Amino acid sequence: MSGTTSASVSASVLTIGLDPVLVQDAASSRVAFPDLDLDVVRAEVAAERARLQELGFSVDLCLLDYGRTAEAVYRAALSVKDYDLVVIGAGIRLDPALTPLLEVLVDVTRELAPAAKLCFNVSPTTTVEAVQRWWPDRKPLA
Repeated sequence: MSGTTSASVSASVLTIGLDPVLVQDAASSRVAFPDLDLDVVRAEVAAERARLQELGFSVDLCLLDYGRTAEAVYRAALSVKDYDLVVIGAGIRLDPALTPLLEVLVDVTRELAPAAKLCFNVSPTTTVEAVQRWWPDRKPLA
């Protein structure tokens, strides 16, 4: 399915993020995201997932811990199907303490889903925007 640009074919998206329950308890995330509200994050993730589905995308969610099992969980998620797009959430990328986890996720994506476009949101509310930048064809930067 990778590389397909037909609007009639559903593109598959895997969104990766930290388990919101763990984020509220982690010191580094509290520093990186001082105004974090667990219920708001959950609602925003669900809303963006629903919007992507309304746009015709097949969407799976992969929630990770801070590294102990993250790589194994992510590898298992990528083994389910071929994804056209992989969105790595801001909670992983914007917390400096999680840079090693981000590196692992990028390397595993390159290994197991080399044709997948990597997308990066800025918050849970910008996931659709991140996906649309890359599907069906990458748009030139303004």
